[in-house]
Formats: sequence, C-alpha cells, structure tokens
Amino acid sequence: MESVKIPTAREIMTRKLVTLRPDMAVFDAATLLLKHKISGAPVVDVDGHLLGLISEFDMLRAVASADFEMDSHDSIETVEQLMSREPHTVSAETGLFALAHEFVTRRVRRFPVVENGKLIGQVSRRDALQAAVELRRKMERSRPQYPDYPEGRQPIRNYPR
Repeated sequence: MESVKIPTAREIMTRKLVTLRPDMAVFDAATLLLKHKISGAPVVDVDGHLLGLISEFDMLRAVASADFEMDSHDSIETVEQLMSREPHTVSAETGLFALAHEFVTRRVRRFPVVENGKLIGQVSRRDALQAAVELRRKMERSRPQYPDYPEGRQPIRNYPR
C-alpha cells in the first residue's frame, strides 16, 4: 500500500494575503475587509513582521462601544489601537492534525504562518478542512481494491496458523 503524506501548513496556507498596517484608519481597514469579503486580516510592519490580527468582530466591538459611549474623544482611529496583539501563530511545518487540534481548542478562524518572525501566509479553518477531505480521498484511493469481493467486504488478512 502506498504511503500518504500528511500536509503541512506550508502546503495548504494562503500566500497572497490582504494585510493591514498599524497606522491605517479603522474605517479604511473595515472597507478593505468588506471589499475582499474576508473576516479578518494580519497587521504587519513595513518589513513584513507580524504585529497582530484584526477581525470584523474587533471592529464591530469598537463600533458598538463608540455608539454606546457617544464620546468622540476616546474614539478608536487606527488599526493598532484595535488589533489583537501577539496572536497565536503556527510554523510552516505544522501538520494537518496538529492544525485541526489548534482550531478546535482555540476556536479561531485563522492562524498566521510565521517563519523567522515574518508572516509568510495564513491557514484558515476552511484550508484545513479542505486538506482533510483531500487527504481522506487520497487514503481511500491508496487502499488495495479487490474487485472480486462483494462491495465493502475485504479479504481475511491474517489467516490462523
């Protein structure tokens, strides 16, 4: 039987990302998320180092509190003021099953993939699920097939001696 390789974050991650700068206006960042139909984005410095993440949830929380407070003096104006700092990241070599475990236990939608301190991609729950389905298909194809057996029945593997 042929061995099936477990995919890593590097193999399933999205490489072309919408990224935000910390000094970007929150309104502009929200507009960008809506334009690209994404629920969040990494925040990076000019050298590509990950500084944080910002999500539509973060932005809605700011909108809700600003509306409630009705105080323009304390309004949040930049992504840096609103972003989640020090987000949990994964390495490019993190395997699919470890990724799935992280998604289930941390209940987040995405993990930035960082290498040497720089953002190189992002892996989402959807990326991981798609990879799991593809892995399952590969595993099914790699199993030995016995066309002369009734469907679903496999031959005896270990005969008694």
